[in-house]
Order: sequence, then structure tokens, then C-alpha cells
Amino acid sequence: MPTRTARTAWNGTLEEGAGQVELTSSKVGTYDVSFPKRAADEAGGTTSPEELIAAAHSSCFAMQFSALLGEAGGTPENVEVTADVSLGPDPAGGFRLTGIKLTVTGEVSGVDADTFARTAQAAKETCPVSKALTGVEITLDAKMD
Repeated sequence: MPTRTARTAWNGTLEEGAGQVELTSSKVGTYDVSFPKRAADEAGGTTSPEELIAAAHSSCFAMQFSALLGEAGGTPENVEVTADVSLGPDPAGGFRLTGIKLTVTGEVSGVDADTFARTAQAAKETCPVSKALTGVEITLDAKMD
């Protein structure tokens, strides 16, 4: 399996500086980052490590969930996954990820709602990004359309 790469160039202090994160492997884009916008309610056209983790987690979960649904005899017609990643103070100092909420809805033939929910739970536990984030509480809300 390949290794994927991203690169960040940063200039200045945490509070006054800014940077750009480049998705190097895919070459799909370079995105602005800044700590003041990371900590603000409105992102103002910049991304953040939390948003990038949310993108990684939602896409990884969707792939794992689709694979497990197939193993359970289901056929995913469509699946939508949202990952909400929260940043907050760390009691030990600084900041930490305080939680991740995965929300999945989907239209799947060949399985019932209980199998959908059980399979979603299994995907949450086995997707590689979930495994990498074991130090963060991950919750799941799964509903079949």
C-alpha cells in the first residue's frame, strides 16, 4: 500500500502567523491554515487540522462501512457520513481533540435497520482512521433511510 504525503509551510508565531497545507500526494490543492481561524466559530475560508481529520475519518468510515455492508449481504445504494471533530483545552495544557461524532445515513438493500446499525458500529471500530484516533472518544449515530 502507498504512503500519502501532505506538507505545511508556516510563517510567524502561533497567534499572528499563518500557513498553507498542501495535499502533496494527490496534488488536489493547497489550503490556508491559521490558529485564530482554527479557534474561531467561522473558518473564513481556511481549513484546520480538525477539518482535515474529519475529512479523513468520514471517507475512511464510508469505505469500511460499504465493505462490511457487502459482507453482511447488503448493497449500499448511497451512504452519507459526517464527522464532527471538536477541539478543546487539554487539562494537561494546550489543546486536544475532545471528541468525534460520526453520523451515517444510507439507503441499503438486503439488510434491515438492526444490521445497518451493527455494521456501522463495526465500521467505527475497524476503519483505520478510527484505530489511529483511539485516544479520542468517538460516538456514532447510524440511521437507515
